[in-house]
Amino acid sequence: MVPLALLAFLGLVIFTERYLTIRKSSKDESNLMFQIKQNIHDGRLDNAIALCKNAKSPLGRMLEKGLKRIGRPIKDIEGAIENTGKLEVSKLEKNIGILGIIAGIAPMLGFVGTIIGVITIFHDVSIKGAIEIGTISGGLYTKMITSATGLIIGIIAYVLYHILNMMVEKIILKMETDAIEFIDLLEEPGK
Repeated sequence: MVPLALLAFLGLVIFTERYLTIRKSSKDESNLMFQIKQNIHDGRLDNAIALCKNAKSPLGRMLEKGLKRIGRPIKDIEGAIENTGKLEVSKLEKNIGILGIIAGIAPMLGFVGTIIGVITIFHDVSIKGAIEIGTISGGLYTKMITSATGLIIGIIAYVLYHILNMMVEKIILKMETDAIEFIDLLEEPGK
């Protein structure tokens, strides 16, 4: 049961930390693209860069990298945005995979507890030489509790893993949409 308790605690810590980080990164920045467009149209590139820097978000950092590359070929700008986007996504996904591992390992550890419970039953029966209901029920209790605990922890970790992945996917979609809009802005005639 101790390994299962440790897995549950680790999963809770990872989920809480990642949830808060991802939530902070997913703040509504619909106004950011509008302000960047305005500054670019008005020729105030430094203001647009400052807006991105002050946003302190994955989207802001990605667009800042693109703005700093203005004047270079579009392919260079696209590459810089794409690379920065990948780095930002990797920061968001940090340690989320551990929840997936917990979702897989917890039920297995629960089943190990089941095996230990059965072994305990047979061991106690072999020592006493007779089958007593108290001997069997003690082992069955251990067996059922560890199996149920492992399954519950695994299911919860699985759900939390997918919640975080959905949150990250939403941010990725927003970043990709705004990156395309940014590149389209740079490719407008007369820019």
